[in-house]
Amino acid sequence: MENLDYGIIGNCRSAALISKTGSLDWCCLPQFDSTSVFAKLLDEEKGGSFEFLVDDAYETHQQYYERTAILITRFSRGEDVFEVHDFMPRHHKHNNGKYNAPPEIVRYVKYVSGKPSFKVKYDPRLEYGLGQTEHHVKKDFVASLTHKLKYDTLFLYTSFNKEEVLEGVEISLKEDGYFIICYNEKILKPTTEKMALELERTKVYWLDWVDKTPTYKKFNKEIVRSAITLKMLTYDKTGAVLAAATTSLPETIGEVRNWDYRFCWIRDASMVIKVVSELGHKNSAKRYLQFIIDLMPDKDEKLQIMYGINQEKKLTEQTLDHLEGYKGSKPVRIGNAAYKQKQNDIYGILMDVIYEQLVKFSNDIENVEELWSITKGIVWIVSKHWREPDKGIWEFRGEDRHFTFSKVLCWVALDRAIKVAKIFGKTHKIEKWTALEQEIKRDIHENAWNSDINAFVQSYGSRHLDASVLLMEPYGFINARDPKYVNTVQAIEEGLSNDGLLYRYKNEDDFGEPSSSFTICTFWFINSLFKIGEEEKALELFERLLGHSNHLGLFSEDIDFKTKRLLGNFPQAYSHLALIECAINFSRKQSEEKILESIA
Repeated sequence: MENLDYGIIGNCRSAALISKTGSLDWCCLPQFDSTSVFAKLLDEEKGGSFEFLVDDAYETHQQYYERTAILITRFSRGEDVFEVHDFMPRHHKHNNGKYNAPPEIVRYVKYVSGKPSFKVKYDPRLEYGLGQTEHHVKKDFVASLTHKLKYDTLFLYTSFNKEEVLEGVEISLKEDGYFIICYNEKILKPTTEKMALELERTKVYWLDWVDKTPTYKKFNKEIVRSAITLKMLTYDKTGAVLAAATTSLPETIGEVRNWDYRFCWIRDASMVIKVVSELGHKNSAKRYLQFIIDLMPDKDEKLQIMYGINQEKKLTEQTLDHLEGYKGSKPVRIGNAAYKQKQNDIYGILMDVIYEQLVKFSNDIENVEELWSITKGIVWIVSKHWREPDKGIWEFRGEDRHFTFSKVLCWVALDRAIKVAKIFGKTHKIEKWTALEQEIKRDIHENAWNSDINAFVQSYGSRHLDASVLLMEPYGFINARDPKYVNTVQAIEEGLSNDGLLYRYKNEDDFGEPSSSFTICTFWFINSLFKIGEEEKALELFERLLGHSNHLGLFSEDIDFKTKRLLGNFPQAYSHLALIECAINFSRKQSEEKILESIA
């Protein structure tokens, strides 16, 4: 694929990527961060895939079943038409309030018309393709296994002839059929009728979930697709939120900025939860808050910047040298050494989420005592460490610096803690905390503002611009119409914008100068333009940016400035949460204008 033209399917336990030609090119089972069973995405020869092969006369078209996570790939050759409905089952269990979300993928093959035919290439490569995967045809299934490095198995059930499937014999489709790839052997044998029922149950689950999301006057379709994508990146078991579903998709083709994003960054996850809460999905917020509570057993324990989805604290980084990488971009990494970094911004981001949940769901928040303890603990940690340098939001692997964004978020931690204290009636804390909050604010204005370039800069004493300082206004540190903020937005537009897309920064980092646009930064910039009153320009840039998504409206982490191809891990939670924020702002503005028109 020359672009990341993939759809994601998932069930809040794991996820899979299906190409626009119907090839299953990425999936890890039984959960998001397990070893891969299909990884053609990272190596076309060794990774493994599950493909539908048709002759050149067929055309393909792909779309989601509206308002669901069910992906439909339509193959048509004149009157000969069939569809593949891909999904990972997710629906309510009977009477216990829990969900059925097994580690399996259903590929429901729907006969439409004519005499369609296809071949199947079923080629799983277990354990990242490190050892040989063998296939054994049994009575009810095909068992695929590897045992060279580690024993693992995968099961394929199908309504078609199993031997012919493995041998790639052409199949003439006359009625509906199915393939189901399972991590566990089934107790009850699947049937086409049962798979059709699973499809309908999963469809109902997603339609019900979306129905709880508010309807917006403008960009509602984009908001819904992004919300479903964020939901698919949540891990039900613990409440963790993944940064993305993949590892090692490069920020720039052929370079080494390749990272494993199948983990829960406190910053990313907290931002996602804030947006999901805005959409009314309080259960996701409650599970995430419990995830944080469970991570902080000691009142003075410092948070890591990221954790495994099952709360693992050690995420040792390794390279898989046998894989070529996406378009030859090595190394392929699993694990992420950034877990060792110190980033002082995470406390403010977490306090912001705690405060927002207390405001939005004040009558339905559990564990308020624990949240108050966490609040006090965060203030204590910030008071002891806010003056120290750190690695910053962009996780520079070199020397620590006094990053402006980190300082601003330390201020946010105190600001939100004061608000939480007022909610809980703990007024005895407010005077002391307010003094610290004001001290941090003065320090930022004195040291982060560069009068020579008339803008807030990346770090104290530097001249470098950084898109992250655009968040000073959304977090309430400065008013949007304050000349300092307006001038900063204008300076960033002049210094970091390239054809309407933004660099994070342009100064050299540990790997040289950045060469692609970081998608969330462009959304931040658009929001900033909107806030300072340049609404028409903001809307124009937003609509242009939406045009750079893939064929299904999905975004990765980065966009190439020249070709506009998607780069980086995919789909990216950061990008989709920022899309929702922008879209809601434009929608609310339109609603306000219509109200004023009706009054006039």
